[in-house]
Amino acid sequence: MRKRARVIYNPTAGRELLKQKLVDILNILENAGYETSAFATTAAPNSARDEATRAAKEGFDLVVAAGGDGTINEVVNGIAPLKKRPKIGIIPAGTTNDYARALHIPREDLVDAAKVIADGKTVRMDIGQAGENYFINIAAGGVLAELTYDVPSNLKTVFGYLAYLVKGAELLPRIKPVDMDIKYDDGEFKGKASMFFLALTNSVGGFEQIVPDASLDDGKFTLIIVKTSNLVEILHLISKVLNGGKHVDDNRIVYKKTRRVVASSPKERMQINLDGEYGGDAPMKFRDLKQHISMFAKLDEIPNDAYSDENDQMKQLEKEFVKNVDQIPDQQIQKNPDAKK
Repeated sequence: MRKRARVIYNPTAGRELLKQKLVDILNILENAGYETSAFATTAAPNSARDEATRAAKEGFDLVVAAGGDGTINEVVNGIAPLKKRPKIGIIPAGTTNDYARALHIPREDLVDAAKVIADGKTVRMDIGQAGENYFINIAAGGVLAELTYDVPSNLKTVFGYLAYLVKGAELLPRIKPVDMDIKYDDGEFKGKASMFFLALTNSVGGFEQIVPDASLDDGKFTLIIVKTSNLVEILHLISKVLNGGKHVDDNRIVYKKTRRVVASSPKERMQINLDGEYGGDAPMKFRDLKQHISMFAKLDEIPNDAYSDENDQMKQLEKEFVKNVDQIPDQQIQKNPDAKK
């Protein structure tokens, strides 16, 4: 029976370039052996999420999220709670495309991104759970984390990542510390901080050195707490990030690996940001769901230490080989005098 793929695409993403390339993308998936169809998201709440859930329940083998990180987040939220989950492909057409960057999926050519899916190489990715919601890249709290709420969607479309930088420069002077209580596997932080965040990949806000030792599938978040709210010190920390990830040992930073986190703010409201969007208020519990969803990726370009050996497709091929050998009848093996040597 032929495999089926459903492309869920945001028609407004990438200055509508996605719509222009859609036929080419569908052809690539068809030639890769998928019976392919497409669904354009609407302005209705959770449009991409609900379609992903429907496709998964109807037995589609592949769901392709075509759009920005927000579209990918919705698709993952539609699939993550299910016991039987299809594989996910990504066609990046958003502003920063952090997730595609982490998986080394081409971000400048949508057709080349579709070819990554056709190549058939996947990695079983960790995702995060925050209450009843799921996230693929980051969860955060604190004044710094509220940056993305203040960037108008039309500004993101027109100016891309520059919009975040401009708004960030405007916001920095207003940074103030927040009383936080952050419990994690091996300890607890109680005190004032300007931000905490949990990262699942090495690509956060377009920077690849914020989490220089990120693993995609080890079952652990990277927890970073920025204790200082001093503007000069924050700029110094950003400089350290850009200079090879040297911030990880700075005493103004808490940098830990953890499977679970409970975040609260005992004295004031703290909004939680999930993949760039408002995800509720603290207190909130977070847990890492290890290797929860298979994502198509350009494995040849991902560093070997970014995912575990058990995630290598060669391991799966070995298992299938052993299974096939075990199914060979004993009589057939015995007819070959060299089989037992």
